[in-house]
Amino acid sequence: MSVKQIKVNAIKNGTVIDHITAGRVLKVIDILNINDNNSVMIGMNLNSRKIGKKDIVKIENRELSEQEANSIALISPNVTLIIIKDFEVTKKVELQMPDSIEKLIVCPNSKCITNSDEVTSKFKIDSISKTVRCHYCEKKYSLEELKIKI
Repeated sequence: MSVKQIKVNAIKNGTVIDHITAGRVLKVIDILNINDNNSVMIGMNLNSRKIGKKDIVKIENRELSEQEANSIALISPNVTLIIIKDFEVTKKVELQMPDSIEKLIVCPNSKCITNSDEVTSKFKIDSISKTVRCHYCEKKYSLEELKIKI
C-alpha cells in the first residue's frame, strides 16, 4: 500500500509560520492583518517530528512586523518564523516569548489605568509558568486569559 501525501505549494516570497501549537492557528490569523494581496495557506493538526502535532501558516508577499512576531510568540512560544525570497529560505528564527511586552496586551482588570487612553500597557512575562503580571495594577494572568491588541 502506497502512502499519498498532499503537498502545499511553495511560496515565491513571503513568510511561513511553522510549529504553531496545534489548535492555535486561528488565534495567529486573528492578529495578522491579511489583505487582498496576500495568499494564505493554513494547515491544522499536522504531524510534526518536532512537537507531535502542529499548525502552520504560509503568507505570500508579506513579512511580519516585530509587533506581530511578539504577539505570535505569546500565543504559541517556540514558533519557527521563515522568510522566503525567490523560493529560497533567507531567514529562519525560532521566536521566543519576550521577558516583557508593551502595548500589545489589554489588561483584563477593568479598573487598571492602562484601560484608559492615557497609559499604555506593560507586562512582565514569566515564560515558565506562562503567566504575565501587569506593571501597573500588578495582577497576574495566564496567557490564555489575555486579549492581544490587533
